[in-house]
Amino acid sequence: MPPRAEDHIASSGGGMRRSESEASFVSVPEDGPVKDYRDYRVRKSSLIGMVNWTHVFGTYLPLLLTMGVFVLIGLVIWQVVMDIVDKAGDADVKLSLDTVFLVVTAVKDLLLRVVDQILHIRKEALFSPAVETTAVVLVVMAWLLRMDNPIYLLSFATYKAPDSWKVSQAQIVEMMRRQECFTEDSIDFMKRLLERSGTGQSTAWPPGIVQCLEDGKKTDRSMEASRKEAETVIFDIVENALRKANVKPKEIDVLVINCSLFSPTPSLCAMVISKFGLRGDVLSYNLSGMGCGASLISVDLAKNLLQRRRSGGKALVVSTEIITPNLYHGNERGFLLQNTLFRCGGAAMVLSNKWSDGRRAWYKLLHTVRVQGTTEEAYNCVYETEDKDGERGVRLSKEIVKVAGKCMEKNMTMIGPYVLPLSEQFKVVISLIGRFVTKSLKKMLGGGAANEKIADKIPNIRPYVPDFKRGIDHFCIHAGGRAVIDGIEKNMKLELFHTEPSRMALLNYGNTSSSSIWYELEYIQEHQKTNPLKKGHRIMQVAFGSGFKCTSGVWLKL
Repeated sequence: MPPRAEDHIASSGGGMRRSESEASFVSVPEDGPVKDYRDYRVRKSSLIGMVNWTHVFGTYLPLLLTMGVFVLIGLVIWQVVMDIVDKAGDADVKLSLDTVFLVVTAVKDLLLRVVDQILHIRKEALFSPAVETTAVVLVVMAWLLRMDNPIYLLSFATYKAPDSWKVSQAQIVEMMRRQECFTEDSIDFMKRLLERSGTGQSTAWPPGIVQCLEDGKKTDRSMEASRKEAETVIFDIVENALRKANVKPKEIDVLVINCSLFSPTPSLCAMVISKFGLRGDVLSYNLSGMGCGASLISVDLAKNLLQRRRSGGKALVVSTEIITPNLYHGNERGFLLQNTLFRCGGAAMVLSNKWSDGRRAWYKLLHTVRVQGTTEEAYNCVYETEDKDGERGVRLSKEIVKVAGKCMEKNMTMIGPYVLPLSEQFKVVISLIGRFVTKSLKKMLGGGAANEKIADKIPNIRPYVPDFKRGIDHFCIHAGGRAVIDGIEKNMKLELFHTEPSRMALLNYGNTSSSSIWYELEYIQEHQKTNPLKKGHRIMQVAFGSGFKCTSGVWLKL
């Protein structure tokens, strides 16, 4: 079992330890008074206004529709029985096999007459008003149910590496030294990065690299070792996810796998199809090169594919990153971060858009938003290339902080109207109007000493940052590093218990790339006590990827 926040608190003497980082997005002030999740109480009238009633009715509509069908059948049988009793007159009608057979025959004849009447245009009412009214209500409910077309998360599973894969920070430094390619300056630089990274002392590296700690063995970065890592991680999480969802491989209609830097032939999708015996007509998609934000992109792709199926279906989404072939062997600092931050990991999710699965689902997908940067600096800020000595790696530019901030700002602007209460949206609108008015007045007063004095007296209205804590109960921020978490915590004004899942995922597992948000959701679901998960809570996942992109998704706990 991974350490919990309370274990980390006990070892750091009071609230969850928070360390400074030279590469943080912003300067982090001293911690103020620690708040509890109970501090964020909203009036009941406001809570009612925040409820998405479409999802509320959509959750119970399948059950009501099923009950309604039985009521309709009961009304038809009741009408037939009453007709038989009326025809019998004073004769006593007893319950027997002959009576049951008579009722079944009468129902069959009635249905045949209905079909005949429909074909020859209705001239007389065959059913009672109660039967006809119930049938109309059921047709409307079925139409509404079809219009909703929800996406449910039936289960998910994350990879838990064996002890033989886990190494301490000192062992990581020793592994780097045994590559016999790094200078002492690079070794010291990576050591400092590790100390400030927020990762723990027992995180997973692939056996092909870990084996260099044994005397006489060298690092194995071969294709065979890379495939072995992929098979070990992916097969484990797929098997566990299907087992938790009680879904058989043959039931999967859509398969999406994202792995950014390892894209073999045959594909990872073909590997899973062959291993688990998926159907030959399964829709499979292998996504690569999309970075740490690819998991929600895969979920969104699976959602779109499922919603195109008229009869509904199930999708399997796998998110992972393979470390074995991607260890950088050069000495340029822009490339060295990948050697200290990324770790082995993966997550598999089972999705469904069948309304019958709604009652056993864990979560319901409410919204997904993706923002793609289109500038040259956004494209180049995370870039796979060779250094001046020809060593392949992923280079991180100095512009990544600014690019990530712009992408996240646009993403939050797009998803805000879907998750924020009207009170917060109203404050944003007032802030925008105020800024527009003040800027317009200053332009009108431009020129002249007297006008400049008046313009200087006009206050500068700062943009209002909406309080997402009023519409979201839990946050899964991509564990890209301590600097990423610190920056988002500051900019979104989150409390320590909001970023606790991200910090603990980073501590326990390191940066597992696109799967990190699922380790965080698992922590919220199974371990967090400072902000316990309850039915009806909304969880926001936020991740960043190369290109540059920011993805977000909101789930409803069922």
